Amino acid sequence: MTARVIIVACSVMFGATLLAPLLRAQTAGDPAVEFKRISEELSAARLSGGTENEGRMEKALTYLDSIALAALNIPRAPNLENVNRDLAGLVSQTPPVGENYRLVKLGGAPAAYVVVANFGLGGPAAVRIYSSSGGNYALAAKIDRYAQKDFLDSDLELVPVSDSEPVFVTISGRTDDLSTGLFSAWRLDGHRVLNLWNSDLLQQSSYEADEKGFHLAYCSEADEDRPSRCLKMSRDVYRFEAEGWKRTETADMPVSPAAK
Repeated sequence: MTARVIIVACSVMFGATLLAPLLRAQTAGDPAVEFKRISEELSAARLSGGTENEGRMEKALTYLDSIALAALNIPRAPNLENVNRDLAGLVSQTPPVGENYRLVKLGGAPAAYVVVANFGLGGPAAVRIYSSSGGNYALAAKIDRYAQKDFLDSDLELVPVSDSEPVFVTISGRTDDLSTGLFSAWRLDGHRVLNLWNSDLLQQSSYEADEKGFHLAYCSEADEDRPSRCLKMSRDVYRFEAEGWKRTETADMPVSPAAK
């Protein structure tokens, strides 16, 4: 090898040595890469029963806030499909079992919005609520296990239940064989979120929302000797009215063969 080749080779190696830390720093400084790293940590800690870090979770949620607010603080209404496509690109796991992030429109004038965040199968999960004041959207309230100590932050779903008011229902759980879920109704009141109602843990649960209200079906009487066997199914309908959150209907339902 000639002296010239040796010098060039050494220069290339030396340059690569200097460039490697720079490339690592650039990767570490990428907010999306950092978000995925934190998300994976949060999910792993929950699954292993390890210590969970509120600060790390808040850091990840703040990044989701920045994406949501960038979409909301523009002259036109946000394109939810595009925003949610971007949020779907943040999943850290392949396949993303139990991990998802999405922006949802609530009622109100101007409308409020929420980000629903599931960091992985079994949690943790959180809701971030944004409202407009003076034409600019900002984080108004949040729902998570640190802000509400009794909040079940596992496999979270969310359903708006009013066009005129920022009222919604969160659904937690429902991933076991019995679809056992916990249901809670909430209302954004200015810059705080009010818990209007909480159900018991309900097995064989299912739900839907339409113009008539929030429909909740569940096993209302289980066999004490065989808890997985349902003896009685019920369906309740709830609505948010001026007086608050009310159950407007209740009725028995046939027990499905699978639940007997």
